Amino acid sequence: MVVPLSGRLSFLLLLLTTTFATGIRHASIIRKPSSDVPTFREAPEFRNGDVCSSSASHTIHIAMTLDANYLRGTMAAVLSVLKHSTCPENIEFHFLWGNYDPDVLRSINTTFPYLNFRVYHFDSDRVRGKISRSVRQALDQPLNYARIYLANILPPEVKRILYLDSDLVLVDDIMKLWKVDLEGKVLAAPEYCHANFSQYFTDLFWLDKELSGTFKGRHPCYFNTGVMVVDVDKWRQGGYTAKVEDWMAMQKQKRIYTLGSLPPFLLVLAGNIKAAHHRWNQHGLGGDNIEGKCRSLHPGPISLLHWSGKGKPWLRLDSRKPCWAPYDLYGSPVHSLEE
Repeated sequence: MVVPLSGRLSFLLLLLTTTFATGIRHASIIRKPSSDVPTFREAPEFRNGDVCSSSASHTIHIAMTLDANYLRGTMAAVLSVLKHSTCPENIEFHFLWGNYDPDVLRSINTTFPYLNFRVYHFDSDRVRGKISRSVRQALDQPLNYARIYLANILPPEVKRILYLDSDLVLVDDIMKLWKVDLEGKVLAAPEYCHANFSQYFTDLFWLDKELSGTFKGRHPCYFNTGVMVVDVDKWRQGGYTAKVEDWMAMQKQKRIYTLGSLPPFLLVLAGNIKAAHHRWNQHGLGGDNIEGKCRSLHPGPISLLHWSGKGKPWLRLDSRKPCWAPYDLYGSPVHSLEE
């Protein structure tokens, strides 16, 4: 049974179980924790809407993984969501972490003292023995597979979840994506049907008629699992976790793909999702875009910038157009939050 820890209560529990030497905030100074967890400035509290209901039916549930190595990105993503949301007080974050780290939890509480959030333990044993080696070591980390188990971990009252990676920022109101009509589908995400779908699977997969036949009757398109709106109840009822795991087991027998947790999602759902507008995942900014510029990968407006790929935005702040920098709460100097 998962017992989530929530915002201020979590911090009070930490104060009772840890010594003050691990990191204390005095006035406007945040002392560096004893671990390698980075130090962040306190974010402003946003009150953007004139009329915001506090009822549970208006709550936006956002799930993200929590890892010390990506914490700088997580902080920026959270800030960007709150800054652009009409009713940031209605947003509840659900963080999944593999290893309990009090310094990480303390960083969230001191950086966002008003944040409404819960933390859940993701047991890496769930995927132990199921992960196959991929083209990048970062993709092989157990926490990268946590999104598969959201429906198993989240409490039953959470009916819909918006999953976000930690290497992105919002530049629009998240409510617009949250309200997407799933039209009976289990999942909504931007589709990219112009992409070469065959490249996500090996020749062995395509030459095996039984395996490749899984797409028969579907028009499969690539979608990025870093931005997804998921009907949690429908996921549970349809047994989608087991379906994804079945393909992971097949991968252990025959090498049918080379990436991490993305291909089994495609095998189960590609061609059978609700297509969201491309503006909600301007992905690939961490790929061949080595200068870190916020170029347009898709025509039209952009609501979300996503540094999928090796080049994470916190490693590219010396670029000429550091579009991620206004959301970076790490250290100093203070960046303007103006667009």
